[in-house]
Amino acid sequence: MASEDPVLLGRTGHAALLTLNRPRALNALTHGMVGMIDAALTAWQQDDSVKCVVVAGAGGRGLCAGGDVRAVREDALRGGLTSPAFWRDEYRLNARIARYPKPYVAFMDGIVMGGGVGISAHGGVRIVTEQSRVAMPETGIGLVPDVGGTFLLSRSPGELGTHLALTGAAVGAADAVLCGLADHVVRSVDLSALTAALGESTPRQAVRAFAAEPAEGELAAHREWIDACYAPDDVEEIVARLLDHGRPAAKEAAQTILTRSPTALKATLAVLRAARALPTLEAALDAEYRASCAALALPDLPEGVRAQIVDKDRRPRWNPAGLHEVGDADVARFFAEPPGGGLGLAAESA
Repeated sequence: MASEDPVLLGRTGHAALLTLNRPRALNALTHGMVGMIDAALTAWQQDDSVKCVVVAGAGGRGLCAGGDVRAVREDALRGGLTSPAFWRDEYRLNARIARYPKPYVAFMDGIVMGGGVGISAHGGVRIVTEQSRVAMPETGIGLVPDVGGTFLLSRSPGELGTHLALTGAAVGAADAVLCGLADHVVRSVDLSALTAALGESTPRQAVRAFAAEPAEGELAAHREWIDACYAPDDVEEIVARLLDHGRPAAKEAAQTILTRSPTALKATLAVLRAARALPTLEAALDAEYRASCAALALPDLPEGVRAQIVDKDRRPRWNPAGLHEVGDADVARFFAEPPGGGLGLAAESA
């Protein structure tokens, strides 16, 4: 492939290499890239000379900052005709990665957000570094965490996943491992050598040779107030507990939550709580597809992307503007079957 292609394929020994190559866009995923990744995984699955797959990002700033939300915004403004097809293929890819029969090694170096989590955190071998910043920031753009994010976060210890889902906070290496989003820590400078080793030995042997101790994380020390404050199934009650707790970090979390889309916050908490009872990733992806399609028809998604990505004024005008204005019926629409039908992954995998 030419170096300007958005996905680069390569080999080193018996390891197949896949590099996301949109560094100016922090390797944000387009629909075309999803198709290229899926096609590569198909070819490598059938190639007996490939013993593992290594996924990384070009540019040195991150694996992937998420899906191409600029394109989603433009589609939403035109009536939302193409984004459901993108999500359908993206979520199917997420499920495929989780079930891939060969070791799938993801280098979660630098920024890994949204769709970047989807192509890494479902893999069998998930590597973070001292530069990793992992997040599901969807509530800040009027979306519910997707790409299997609600499945992962609903299974984080205590209420850590609820904290990350509502605030959209980014975590470093130690906290990514604590929350179940990653497995191993390797120094960023050692990733090239690790890649070479993966072409010659097993992932277990290669990772063991380069494993490092992460810097101390932040979340473990905050478990007391996080677990207590995020326990309710009501966003207003969560915010009230955070504000009343007395810890500065709890107040800061409340203030962050209050900048997010009120509709997305309530929908996120409901979808996240429901994900705890879902038996498979596929079932969670089905639920997230319904939620994403619902968000596509609402004003907060294009407005959130405008404020965060397009104009970057960080001053979204949410509609409705307050949590108290979002009712049960508003949340229920995130669980409704989309006009074009559901994803159907759970039924296919049963």
